Amino acid sequence: MPELQQNLVDDITSVTTESWRTFRIMGEMVEALDTLNHLDRPCISIFGSARSHPDDAAYQAAEKMAGLLAGKGYGIITGGGPGIMEAANKGATEAGGVSVGLHIHLPHEQGCNPYVTTRCDFRYFFIRKFMFVKYAMAYVVMPGGMGTIDELSEAFVLAQTGRIRPFPIILYDSRYWQGLLDWLRTSMVERGYISSEEISRLITVCDTPEQVVDHLCKIIIL
Repeated sequence: MPELQQNLVDDITSVTTESWRTFRIMGEMVEALDTLNHLDRPCISIFGSARSHPDDAAYQAAEKMAGLLAGKGYGIITGGGPGIMEAANKGATEAGGVSVGLHIHLPHEQGCNPYVTTRCDFRYFFIRKFMFVKYAMAYVVMPGGMGTIDELSEAFVLAQTGRIRPFPIILYDSRYWQGLLDWLRTSMVERGYISSEEISRLITVCDTPEQVVDHLCKIIIL
């Protein structure tokens, strides 16, 4: 009997904990919406590896690109961490622009970079992803790892299925992304899992910061 009672207590505690978690989720979403609703200009979300260093070409390109976009009046949104995120926030801040960091708390804390001027903190990845999509007029996807691929694929699927308005998804550095694009255009297209029209309609590839800025300025009119 004591064992049965303990199991019942454990079950009740588990249900209660899960129920209260919904309030933490709601609170995190409300706080982020309240912060980001004050953004006063169209924003571009920039993604890329957290492991990129200041002497990497991708880091330098992200910094330059963000500075150019900020100079044109666009805000910059990143994950707020190191690497490409730091570079983009740095470029935006030093150009006097809006520099947003959507910082996620991880078991191995990576910390928020010092160039973020508008910061939101998240425990839950799915809320953070929602904010990237909601407040972005375009995605620029720099070279990165699985987290970068995750953000790219989610935006692609949402646009592909019409769950969000289609917006520009730019892959930066054709050499880096060529293998993925070849695989999409052969393995996936050949089996009918995706159409080549969807790829060409939703994805643009650029190789310089200037190309990215020129492309976005033609599509997103301030």
